[in-house]
Amino acid sequence: MTGLDIEKDEIIEMACIITDSDLNTIAEGPNLIIKQPDELLDSMSDWCKEHHGKSGLTQAVRDSKISLQQAEYEFLSFIRQHTPPGQCPLAGNSVHADKRFLDKYMPQFMRHLHYRIIDVSTVKELCRRWFPEKYKQVPQKKASH
Repeated sequence: MTGLDIEKDEIIEMACIITDSDLNTIAEGPNLIIKQPDELLDSMSDWCKEHHGKSGLTQAVRDSKISLQQAEYEFLSFIRQHTPPGQCPLAGNSVHADKRFLDKYMPQFMRHLHYRIIDVSTVKELCRRWFPEKYKQVPQKKASH
């Protein structure tokens, strides 16, 4: 996303992996870079400019030909091939922010998913609190997308 402000920021990249209940990969979906206007990219926060600039994402967004509507269609088509309506939860790390943007910008996609979400950061936080010694042994997260 170009930031976390649901009123002005937009989705710029999406990826999807469908797993079974044991987290075995069933299918890897599209990884799409979504075209956004230069003005929006130029108005991103310093953090986004630095990180998306270093990773090459900002330039990829400028070069992309994929619209938000095309991205929603591709993701909805993909997920319909592998999951029945209302059964697949949205899952990810700190996925609440993603859900807000998807609810706003990709409502058809979200209507296909289950209403519950699985936020991996919640599991991580519970492990940190309940099993602090084991948590110290967990590999550090890579700062990449």
